[in-house]
Amino acid sequence: MKTTDNNIFTAHPQTVGETYGQHFVSAMSFSGAMLWAALRCAIHAFLPFLFETAGKTTVSSLHDRMIVNRHRDKSIHFP
Repeated sequence: MKTTDNNIFTAHPQTVGETYGQHFVSAMSFSGAMLWAALRCAIHAFLPFLFETAGKTTVSSLHDRMIVNRHRDKSIHFP
């Protein structure tokens, strides 16, 4: 694990241009979305006519939030 400071709670958030609080809120939001998608995918396994695109839609949405539309602090230089 590469860190820019010695605080284990802030090192990773800094690498993605966030404070600890911002990272916490973002990670919890992703967690909730993934849990909801997992539940719908499990239901889909038993009842394939329900939630046919739940997994694909969630993955695509989370990818866009994490990679495509991330608003990073431009003053932080990433390796």
